[in-house]
Amino acid sequence: MNKMKQSRRKFTAKFKAMVAVEALKERESLSELATRFEIHPTQVSAWKREFLERAEKAFGDEAAKEEESVDVDNFFKQIGQLQVENDFLKKSLKKAGL
Repeated sequence: MNKMKQSRRKFTAKFKAMVAVEALKERESLSELATRFEIHPTQVSAWKREFLERAEKAFGDEAAKEEESVDVDNFFKQIGQLQVENDFLKKSLKKAGL
């Protein structure tokens, strides 16, 4: 018997989101949605759960993003200061003959 290797189907994020939104509407049962989208009912449940778990990221926390950019600016300042100090010490060592 020659069995052909069947590759897994891959779904786009847009498709998964559409299925999850339909599941959230609860107009159809999970098995009806699974039949309509040609996937397994447990997959519908998994995508719905994942959608709900990540929903807060859709709106993002602007304060956290601003705080993160401030930290990056602070790191660049520190790097600049360390480079100046490093150059000063190199010159001092050269003058001392080391």
